[in-house]
Amino acid sequence: MTTPSRASLHDRHREVLPDWLALYYDEPIELTHGEGRHVWDAEGNKYLDFFGGILTTMTAHALPEVTKAVSEQASRIVHSSTLYLNRPMVELAERVAQLSGIPDARVFFTTSGTEANDTALMLATAYRRSNQILAMRNSYHGRSFSTVGITGNKGWSPTSLSPLQTLYVHGGVRGRGPYAHLSDAEFIDACVADLRDMLGQTRGNVAALIAEPIQGVGGFTSPPDGLYAAFRDVLREHGILWISDEVQTGWGRTGEHFWGWQAHGQSGPPDILTFAKGIGNGMSIGGVVARAEVMNCLDANSISTFGGSPITMAAGLANLSYLLEHDLQGNARRVGGLLIERLRAIAASAPGVREVRGRGLMIGIELESPGPGPDAAQVIESCRARGLLIGKGGGHDSSVLRIAPPMSLTVAEAEEGAGILERALKSSPAGD
Repeated sequence: MTTPSRASLHDRHREVLPDWLALYYDEPIELTHGEGRHVWDAEGNKYLDFFGGILTTMTAHALPEVTKAVSEQASRIVHSSTLYLNRPMVELAERVAQLSGIPDARVFFTTSGTEANDTALMLATAYRRSNQILAMRNSYHGRSFSTVGITGNKGWSPTSLSPLQTLYVHGGVRGRGPYAHLSDAEFIDACVADLRDMLGQTRGNVAALIAEPIQGVGGFTSPPDGLYAAFRDVLREHGILWISDEVQTGWGRTGEHFWGWQAHGQSGPPDILTFAKGIGNGMSIGGVVARAEVMNCLDANSISTFGGSPITMAAGLANLSYLLEHDLQGNARRVGGLLIERLRAIAASAPGVREVRGRGLMIGIELESPGPGPDAAQVIESCRARGLLIGKGGGHDSSVLRIAPPMSLTVAEAEEGAGILERALKSSPAGD
């Protein structure tokens, strides 16, 4: 039931904020506080959080180590800009550069994943002196003018105008499209042949390929391991850069790898890597890592007012230290593996579930659309009513539930969430 205070806030939201600023749920909720893997709304309802504010609460809500770091830094200085030396920024850059796997790495901090991808595009186009970009079908890279121009998902592309010439490549979606029936090896060969054909028909020097190792908004879809390594070999023949968008896949969330690109690392690391979301655990941090030759190619001054602020860098350092010291990548692998198997067992008897896929704590449940079971909106409503928050996504012909809890998730919490999902998938009138 909608309370007067919730209805009033919703009405005020609609009066002053854009119509396109979508909210989850028929009766949107206001989250007021969190702890661990749980959050509470303004009415006191407790929820198990399986989406982490879009994969951003990476370690835990109200993590004491991060809270302390932010408080202590705020008591000293909150802001300085990049015009002055900033110890927390240098220290976090050193750690990220070392972890990136990119040789002679340089790091630039931004305030979001969109801005990080914007920066990567600026670097690539300046380095190659070309505005031609290869991107993946069904992809998402942000909401700015340039990143919308490389997004291959029409539901998230409000304009077709773009400063870039974008060519869309096959391969990001394994289970749909013209190559879905092929074996993994044949799929890779077909996608490589398509890439070679596209480059053969393209005039000029293509600047870069940008790709998410696992597509986020697109429904946690991914190609067979090794596809981007095979692409990398072709790109290298033409001098084309490889940008790995790790905004959702970074920091060990997939369990098997610290970065998503490492599933495709047979031909070496990417030239440019972008990151955001989880590193700040809710604080606004994004960034770009590139080998020095690429990062230093700009021949004009550039600064950032808010990127790399002392307070966000302090949060990032504390959060990254906690993640590494507590082996949350290993936890994502162990608990995520158990959760995926549990969800696959549920899907076997749930109407309308097409596929359960994922790695670590990055899991997608694709629903048949249309199908005999509930649609994604019905399932997330049913989960919320039972005390579980999840996300949704997909492309123009798919509907996917997205599951990405904080990486400190326990086995008991995974089982609790799976039980709620089972009831939600089976209890809707459409799924009876």
